[in-house]
Amino acid sequence: MPTLRQVRAIAYGALFAASLAAAPPVAEDKVRGLEIATEADRRDQGWGDQRAELEMVLRNRHGQESIRELNNRTLEMADDGDKLLVVFERPRDVNGTAFLTFTHKSGPDDQWLYLPALKRVKRISSSNKSGPFMGSEFSYEDLASQELGKYEYRYLRDETLEGRACFVVERIPVDEKSGYTKQIAWYDQQEYRVEKIEFYDRKGELLKTLKSLRYKQYLDQYWRPEEMFMENHQTGKSTNLVWKHYEFRTGLSERDFDRNSLKRAR
Repeated sequence: MPTLRQVRAIAYGALFAASLAAAPPVAEDKVRGLEIATEADRRDQGWGDQRAELEMVLRNRHGQESIRELNNRTLEMADDGDKLLVVFERPRDVNGTAFLTFTHKSGPDDQWLYLPALKRVKRISSSNKSGPFMGSEFSYEDLASQELGKYEYRYLRDETLEGRACFVVERIPVDEKSGYTKQIAWYDQQEYRVEKIEFYDRKGELLKTLKSLRYKQYLDQYWRPEEMFMENHQTGKSTNLVWKHYEFRTGLSERDFDRNSLKRAR
């Protein structure tokens, strides 16, 4: 016959096993989240370089709008994050303003802003990357390519978003200087496109929501949105990015993305 101590040990063991069975499989959710993000990343590799024209619509809390026109050039890097050059063309007061980003797979990204009125290149420090980009609701951090190693992932649930079956995944930034404590991303289950992202500020409160709209496929593989809508829930402001004239494999090289390209970009 078992002793009282043995009975207690058996009882505690049974309770512990039951608690494990009832607890959410956190480790499995993390593995599943990483699997989803990895597949999305894999499907968007190999495009080489990309050009596009953009219309940026800034809208204040009263609905008043201002419009800017710019162009975007991106270079895919095999051993590191992508390189991005954004050049403003209109209106006149921002013409020639240029922004350059070297995204890295790990560690802080390198970012510079060229202001033609001052004829100087300003480096964006890691502590300032959560600031607004040219008065928009996109931060400098948002403009860097979303490299796989920038986050820790956790699968949350399946959910239907506007008729599309999606995986909902929590993304925790690895960088302690990130402007966000977490992001919640909706990945389309068929194409692994990111349809929506919620951004939570350093207090853990919902700050912004990004929706990517009207995707089109290029080169029979790569999906790009025609519009990206970023809404700031705390200020009532929003920014639309309307993408036009995507081109791929246009012959861009690293020379088109050095710091001197900021001043000569037009």
